[in-house]
Amino acid sequence: MTDTESTGPEVPPGGPGPDRLWAPWRYEYLVAPDPDECVLCTIPADSGHTDQEMLITARFELCYVLMNLYPYNPGHLMIVPYEHQSRLQELPAEVHTEMMQVAGLSVDVLTEAMSAQGFNIGFNLGRAGGAGIIDHLHLHVVPRWVGDTNFMPVLGETRVLSDDLWETCARLQPVFDRRRND
Repeated sequence: MTDTESTGPEVPPGGPGPDRLWAPWRYEYLVAPDPDECVLCTIPADSGHTDQEMLITARFELCYVLMNLYPYNPGHLMIVPYEHQSRLQELPAEVHTEMMQVAGLSVDVLTEAMSAQGFNIGFNLGRAGGAGIIDHLHLHVVPRWVGDTNFMPVLGETRVLSDDLWETCARLQPVFDRRRND
């Protein structure tokens, strides 16, 4: 081989590997200290603020619905049991039942109020499972639309949200109220 011939792309130490997509904004979740009190326990008990100020869209007997402060998409909700529990297996059956009923209601509300076209629904359990709050489980309901993913979170370290959280909360609250009273 001559000095002018290329040997191809440089192979990183340790050999070739998969392409990497970096999401450095998630690092804050990994290194942030845990608060002294459970935020998911204190939010519904805060009598000094309105539900809208606290981003609570609806309250039920065993759980409440909260706008996610760090949403993946506009309208990202969390269904939170009042019972402080990190293990899904330890929740009473009636809490499981109500959470799933509220998840179904949330799908109806988000479809009506935001014209959602699909949903991701699930639990992030434990730090390795992606839980931002590991000691108080909660069910995520993330509305989706065709074409809602783009390059901004990956390349621009920016998540594009088309709605203000408090405006979205104000729009969802009356729909929750009307639909659960039907």
